[in-house]
Formats: sequence, C-alpha cells, structure tokens
Amino acid sequence: MSIQENRLLIDQFYTAFAQKNAEAMNACYAKQAVFEDPAFGRLNDSEITSMWSMLIERGGKDLTVTHKILDVTNGKAKAQWTAVYPFSKTQRVVHNKITAEFIIEEGKIVYHKDHFNMWKWCSMALGLPGMLLGWSGFMKNKVRKTALSSLHKYIQK
Repeated sequence: MSIQENRLLIDQFYTAFAQKNAEAMNACYAKQAVFEDPAFGRLNDSEITSMWSMLIERGGKDLTVTHKILDVTNGKAKAQWTAVYPFSKTQRVVHNKITAEFIIEEGKIVYHKDHFNMWKWCSMALGLPGMLLGWSGFMKNKVRKTALSSLHKYIQK
C-alpha cells in the first residue's frame, strides 16, 4: 500500500469515529488486529470492535472526535486525536488528547496503540479522587479493571 492509501485509511477511521460509525471504524482493522491503551490494556480483534461500539454508544450525542494525521510512512502512521465526552459513571466532561500509532499491512490496521496521560484523564473523569490518585498504580489498575469489566459485560449482552 502506498503512503497516500495509508493516510486515507487513518483518515477514514477517524472520520467514521467522528460520525459515530463503529462498523466503518472496525472495517479499517485486519482480522487478528491488536489494540493497546492505558485504560483497556491490550485487546484482540473481537474486543476491539466491541470497544469502539461501546464507547460510541456511551458517548452518545455528546461525543465529539477530531483528528490530525502527524506522520505516515510505508506501513506506519501516527495521528493525534481528541475525544470530548461525558464520562458515563460521573457525567463529568472529559477532553482527552491522544496520540495514536498504527502499523498497517495490506490496507488494514494490524496494530493500534493509543497514548494519553492517565492522571489527566482520571482528574477529568473522576474529579478529586482522580486528581489525587490518578498517578498511582492502584488507580490505573482500578480504571483498567473497570474498563475491561464494562467491555466484557457489553460483549455478553
């Protein structure tokens, strides 16, 4: 795939996200894809598709997503994206700035890793408890455990 085709793939992915179209987002991934981020940890392909559907559903009409592609090479891409949404458990508004790295093979995303500041996320989503403890391993593990539990319940429904 060309650099331009890889750029188009990443743009299609985030445009679909902004349009709250999980099906179109998930079509950008290869079978056996892997996703990683600070909240969910490492997810496999079936978990990835459910995660995006769940996040779009929970974000509802208030979810907004913007993106900017930072770099694209043969087989790799890097983007910066922002999600603004009310956190479902507290209804506090989260304005999360994320840097994403992708590995692309045969026109599909095979690896996607999102990086963001967990302490800042905890502060926005959880308020004072997140501000005080969001830096700690305890809080990071609690967030991950809760995120994975929510995802697995969503998958089972």
